Amino acid sequence: MKHLVMLGAGHAHVHMLSTLAAQPLAGVQITLVAPYPRQLYSGMMPGFVAGHYTLEDCVIPLEPFLKGATVTLLKRSATGLDANQRTVTLDDGSTLAYDVLSINSGPVQERQKIEQMMPGAREHALFVRPIEPFGVLWPQVVTLAQQKHLRLAVIGGGAAGFELSCAVAHRLPGSSVTMLSGDAPAGANYPPKVQAMITQALKDRAITVIQERATGIAAGEVTLTSGARLACDVPIIAIGSQAPTWLQPSGLALDLQGFVAVDAFQRSTSHPQVFAAGDVATRTDLTLPRSGVIAVRAGPPLAKNLRAVLAGIDPSPYTPQDKTLNLLSCGNRRAIASWGNWSAQGRWVWWLKDRIDRGFISKYTRR
Repeated sequence: MKHLVMLGAGHAHVHMLSTLAAQPLAGVQITLVAPYPRQLYSGMMPGFVAGHYTLEDCVIPLEPFLKGATVTLLKRSATGLDANQRTVTLDDGSTLAYDVLSINSGPVQERQKIEQMMPGAREHALFVRPIEPFGVLWPQVVTLAQQKHLRLAVIGGGAAGFELSCAVAHRLPGSSVTMLSGDAPAGANYPPKVQAMITQALKDRAITVIQERATGIAAGEVTLTSGARLACDVPIIAIGSQAPTWLQPSGLALDLQGFVAVDAFQRSTSHPQVFAAGDVATRTDLTLPRSGVIAVRAGPPLAKNLRAVLAGIDPSPYTPQDKTLNLLSCGNRRAIASWGNWSAQGRWVWWLKDRIDRGFISKYTRR
């Protein structure tokens, strides 16, 4: 009996779980390690913040995948990994031995790293990741805004920062919203035409953009790199993800940022019995930036290769698209679309995004 340990319930692992009832893995014991019994789909969270979706609209329950499949769910998180000994340490101090390990834990905002960058963040800020606590806390912010006008600061100028800024401005029209975009303008990773659309959308929603980083957070204020202090009731951390700190001593080959280095098979370049997909991994065989290879499409090839390796068959290479359709919600049921150098915006783009997002949820819940 071989033991497959799946760390996290990211998109790729949800797809793998969805195949097990119809195509069970003979002779394989499967353990899923995930802190919550459901996955909140990140693509719909800006819509949830804006008030277009309920939290339940954004949920994929994990329990139904376990019925009829030989999967044990451990509602825990990983705190350590010894790739040479093939063991995972969990947050209760227990260890799991594995024959094959798959890591798809989703984006991480490491509190310790962020606290070093912005002292006071742990005590005073609202973190977007993990999504589960954020989904519980956001309604409390809405309730507070009904009692008084709030001053909110979204820290992060990427896609998440833009979508959340627009969503917050739409949901809390009586409050002020400021985006701290860091060292670059908002949407700096997008083509110039899309950047212009992002800038105009922020202006149309009266969102103040300050091109500075937050260097400290205290009650009622955020300190900026210039030394200025921004009055703020609710700071929201929406910067990019960091690599989990427990990967550092794992023995796995990592990139310069600490993410798992994987090959064309989504397999560790140092330990072939370890697979990784999504935000936790970096493809070393591609010249694309990390954001260019992170996609929900990683699920089917990962599932195929896990099945192959467990059956003693050679895995198959997976080549992601060099460009993907990007859809950015603008809060008020409008959205921006981009595909390579092509871009567009309007209500029809929101309709398309809504259809895709609801379809993704439906695909894994209609069972």
